[in-house]
Amino acid sequence: MIVQTKALLFDFDGTLVDTMEGFADIAGEVIHRFHPEISFEEARRKYLETSGVPFFQQLEIILPGNPTNSKKAAIFEETKKDGFFRSTFSREVRYVINELRRSGFIVGVSSNNFQYLIDQFINREGLQFDTVLGFKDGFEKGKQHFEYVIKHFNLQKDDLTFVGDSLKDAEKAITNDIKFIGLCGTFTREQFLQKYPNIVTIESLKELLSCVQLY
Repeated sequence: MIVQTKALLFDFDGTLVDTMEGFADIAGEVIHRFHPEISFEEARRKYLETSGVPFFQQLEIILPGNPTNSKKAAIFEETKKDGFFRSTFSREVRYVINELRRSGFIVGVSSNNFQYLIDQFINREGLQFDTVLGFKDGFEKGKQHFEYVIKHFNLQKDDLTFVGDSLKDAEKAITNDIKFIGLCGTFTREQFLQKYPNIVTIESLKELLSCVQLY
């Protein structure tokens, strides 16, 4: 299926960089440390199942109202920085982003990492995007990021496509009437299509170059 679009907004963790497995390990350890009754394996699975929103929001899904959630979130955010900055953009990611921009697409990043972290990472890597959006209070991946891109680049909703690796990414796009392409890895094609049967899925980012068309 060909997706006609003018702009592509990419999730970051698990989509542009391979950080999700490491983050899941950290989350599993932190949750298990505070809640020994939850095994590391179960905590890790719950992290992946709820990925696509900031960790402090994930904790409110996994352990709603728990008084230690803010402390767990702070430990997670501090611990993940080391692995975050050890990551780099792969040759495939660099090629795909450069090809998309060369072809005339608007290309941006939409991340739940704090804005200063995502800015530091991308400035260090030297890969050019048309916009880089991170998490700030009242401005997060989903509705706020979509609305910003549409207004900033003078687009219509139908001009924008969100590319992500999680079911939450798909949910954010679909509930806001934004086109979505699911990158398989964190979730399988079957898992994506079981919940969202009408979306396009890809097995690698390079596959994106043959399934999007500028209009």
